[in-house]
Amino acid sequence: MKFIALEQEIPGVTEEQLHPHLRAEAARAWELIQSGVFREIHFRADVSSAVIVLECATTEEAHAALGTLPLVAHGLIRFDVIPLKPYTGFARLFR
Repeated sequence: MKFIALEQEIPGVTEEQLHPHLRAEAARAWELIQSGVFREIHFRADVSSAVIVLECATTEEAHAALGTLPLVAHGLIRFDVIPLKPYTGFARLFR
């Protein structure tokens, strides 16, 4: 099942708190890309936050994968996880 994860800032967390973990964050994200759990990673153009497309069996599995990111594990960011389902609207074209 596909999920979209939208990064949410934790109030009061500073750039100085994030900085020591950014290399490890990138390394873990790369591992999750290589394993197929993360399918896409983007930064939003309008605000400084990440958007991740995941492939997981359950919402809990998606949260668990995101929890392995150092910034999440250290309580410096969190993610809203949104489950997706296939678009079925094209069927209207062929009725």
